[in-house]
Amino acid sequence: MAFDYKKEYKEFYMPKGTPSIVTVPKMNYIAVRGSGNPNDEYGEYKHAIGLLYGIAFTIKMSKKGDHQIDGYFDYVVPPLEGFWWQDGVVGVDYANKDSFRWISVIRLPDFVTKEDFDWAVMEATAKKKQDFSKVEFFTYDEGMCVQCMHVGAYDDEPATVEAMHRFMEEQGYMLDITDKRMHHEIYLSDARKVAPEKLKTVIRHPIKVKG
Repeated sequence: MAFDYKKEYKEFYMPKGTPSIVTVPKMNYIAVRGSGNPNDEYGEYKHAIGLLYGIAFTIKMSKKGDHQIDGYFDYVVPPLEGFWWQDGVVGVDYANKDSFRWISVIRLPDFVTKEDFDWAVMEATAKKKQDFSKVEFFTYDEGMCVQCMHVGAYDDEPATVEAMHRFMEEQGYMLDITDKRMHHEIYLSDARKVAPEKLKTVIRHPIKVKG
């Protein structure tokens, strides 16, 4: 049975539809940085997703090739995630998607080293005849956050975010979004196949104790 991060770490991937506080440990990711509207059919974001999955599946399928990764175990590729911000905006302005800046990521299993990652980039570049130079090995220590499962369209996220912020303040915390701690989304649904009102997205915001 392949290891499924969503099932094994439900506190990070399957929160309830009511806000909660969580402390997220340091994790390594495959990452691509970019900017612009994620809905643009030929935009940077769509291209970035292809790059991420190209590396993710190269690492997952490494067990069948010559590059054997120490400690490898079979696993389900974790869900797509994204860190989002806009220059000069606190939080997210959903009405102005062209100004989005983002880091799109897929979590790496802990057994994948920087050397394994570099091998995967070279392997994917050679096999797929594609430029993977924008892909990076990204380490992020998220720390204490408020999070909630959002069910519905991405444009309806503000109501969920508002509930998260009310909850954190009631619990004695304040928002701590900075250029190092960002609005974070984890996509549990494939937007190409799921109706907008049924999309499941984990929303996570960094927080700190008031004072």
